[in-house]
Amino acid sequence: MSPQLLQINYKFNGSRADFEREFGPIASEIAKVPGLRWKVWLFNEAESRGGGCYLFDDEASLHAYLGGSVVAALKSHPAFSELSVQTFAVLEGPTTVTRGPVGVG
Repeated sequence: MSPQLLQINYKFNGSRADFEREFGPIASEIAKVPGLRWKVWLFNEAESRGGGCYLFDDEASLHAYLGGSVVAALKSHPAFSELSVQTFAVLEGPTTVTRGPVGVG
């Protein structure tokens, strides 16, 4: 079973400060998601674009997250548009060589 990477990108109608104030508190809830190893939050203030890269233990955990309340809220929130969701299997061998944090633990 290979770790799975989820990449979500979007356009955000607001500033980085607006985003962090409104959505920063959600980080603690996302941290509790079963099977999530980590999430990296992204924001490009010049283009009002944000997103995140998530590493999950497996495909089932990734798909459970995609079907859950956090992603549903993201899809329906009026401050977000141009939502893009991509999933990838992680190539553990070369990722380990380049120090990607994919190991268990």
